[in-house]
Amino acid sequence: MKKIFFSCMSAWTAWLAGFAGLLRALGIAGLVGCVASGAVAQIVAQPMEDKSAEATWRASSRLGYGPHPAMLMEAFGGARAWSLVQIEAAYAASQRPAQVPPAFQAIVADANAVTRRFHKEREDRRLGRLNQATQASLPIGLAGSTSETAPMTLAALIDAGDPENYSRIMAQSAVGWRLSSCSQPELEHPVLARMTEFWFNHFNVFLDKGTVRPFVGSYLLTAIRPHALGKFEDLLLATAQHPAMLMYLDQAQSNARGLNENYARELLELHTLGVNGGYTQDDVRALAHILTGWSVDIAGGRAFVFRPRAHEARPQSLLGQTFNANGQQQGIEAIKFLARHPATASRIAARVATFFVADKPPQSLINRLQKNFLDTGGDLRSMMQTLVQSPEFWDTKHQLIKTPQDFACSALLAAGAITDERLAVQSFRQTLGF
Repeated sequence: MKKIFFSCMSAWTAWLAGFAGLLRALGIAGLVGCVASGAVAQIVAQPMEDKSAEATWRASSRLGYGPHPAMLMEAFGGARAWSLVQIEAAYAASQRPAQVPPAFQAIVADANAVTRRFHKEREDRRLGRLNQATQASLPIGLAGSTSETAPMTLAALIDAGDPENYSRIMAQSAVGWRLSSCSQPELEHPVLARMTEFWFNHFNVFLDKGTVRPFVGSYLLTAIRPHALGKFEDLLLATAQHPAMLMYLDQAQSNARGLNENYARELLELHTLGVNGGYTQDDVRALAHILTGWSVDIAGGRAFVFRPRAHEARPQSLLGQTFNANGQQQGIEAIKFLARHPATASRIAARVATFFVADKPPQSLINRLQKNFLDTGGDLRSMMQTLVQSPEFWDTKHQLIKTPQDFACSALLAAGAITDERLAVQSFRQTLGF
């Protein structure tokens, strides 16, 4: 572990030194001091010049995972203007399909297709037809071969006859995509990668829960990424109807006769209002009743279904609001109501400020972001634009420490991400996530 750590740090230092040389060659003297000083520098709280090295470093490190040569000239005209352009570019990228590397193409399958393959895996395991497969029975490349003539993608592993490990391969492919997207700007726009990771953390699912594992990649690509800079209510609804969330919090099993409050509680406490958002246990129970019938049909290969017979069809009172709609629409209306609630605006504003500015962000910034959220109906792109135009974002006294995930992404970006498909498969097959 120490060897890996110091190797990463050495690569980071070498990259910084080379980067500084490049800046000198380009005549961008202002950035050399920032780069040569390394990742840790003593910063005196003071107004940050828009074209300063510090401003460029802050913008690229907060909105992405650090500077890289391709963005230098773009940011040289002014970090604030560059940041606004990047937010627009990231939104445009979010509306296009992700450029998932061939090694991890398995996760591109739509959620219904994943559901069908997951059902087959479960049937195979139940019948015991493919358990305890021997190394000799696997095609060349499946047994961890390092032969350069037989590279195998994770998607190919599934097609080549490894269905009993379908969930494991899908989970590893999702992890591989997370690390690739954050460290290869040519694959994914850095701002979009960072926003996807932010919302994946907010609407977190547990990778090691067996019924969730095959769906995590689809969850990232279809529920989180397209809405990461869109409307919050669309993002909230997309996560609520995805099998990864429905299976993780046992909503798929909740019905009128056997109520499960897990998802309803998380929806109120973590996803929207927050623990101090003013709801009660009665509200948790009412929301759980509203969402009865929201489920997954594994055997039928349907990623989301509404089961009318499992739904408790009667009016429900949630936070003083009565929901009279019938069936699935009652749940949709309740979720949209929560998405637009002032307490939700306050919680999301605080989370954004904490993630991008400081562990204890100033209340003035939270208030500004909350107002934008309410004024725009939860437009996340507009909120991010407000963020980078706020003086608090550029105030040097506001510091952040990278999470392990952020550090890994920054180190890969600085040292050069793994682009060889064979090596990528060998590396990421050993990774189950953070």
